[in-house]
Amino acid sequence: MRKDEIASRLAEVDARIAEACRAAGRGRDEVSLIAVTKTYPADDVRILAGLGVRDVGENRDQEAAPKARECAGLPLTWHFVGQLQTNKVRSVTGYADVIHSVDRSRLAEAVSKEAVKQGREIVCLVQVALDDDPGRGGAVLADVPALADLIAGAPGLRLGGVMAVAPLGEDPAKAFARLRDVAVAVQERHPRATMISAGMSDDLAEAIAHGATHVRVGTALLGRRKLFVR
Repeated sequence: MRKDEIASRLAEVDARIAEACRAAGRGRDEVSLIAVTKTYPADDVRILAGLGVRDVGENRDQEAAPKARECAGLPLTWHFVGQLQTNKVRSVTGYADVIHSVDRSRLAEAVSKEAVKQGREIVCLVQVALDDDPGRGGAVLADVPALADLIAGAPGLRLGGVMAVAPLGEDPAKAFARLRDVAVAVQERHPRATMISAGMSDDLAEAIAHGATHVRVGTALLGRRKLFVR
């Protein structure tokens, strides 16, 4: 039964997070699990919600928007964790409570404009590039302070903190250590921006060791992904 499978996987992931918190000398309540449900159906989201998961992540608007509508009655916080194009901002702003991938001023301004129009407050994280691959998104380190300031001052937005993806082929611990330094610098200017979104199924322990407050887990919870067809 799918519910039993997901419950078992959730227990395993929770145990991994708890162990990583213990190893880092942190409390389990310091780290939130975001269940990344891309390519999986609304039924899986309902199962996760029934098991107590409150944070759900998606990375493609064309999949996320209808899924969020189907699950509108559930007590969930929706996180948009994928790269976001400005032509998708109106749709994403309609359901996402947190956008993790704000990496340029034009995008922040577009989200702000739409949030005001829709009467919403959207928590935005600055996505930080920890490598030189522009295809993976992220603001270069030199641009992070100004982008954080822009988000913090924009109507309809609240600066939540920072997000990053560990570079391919690099020790994730070293990458997340760099992200932690960036997060500390952002918090010095914006003390309420305490979120550090880092770590996925394979590297959540390293992320937690370096201060992650939110880990984005899909595969370990729901299994290997299939191609999404709509």
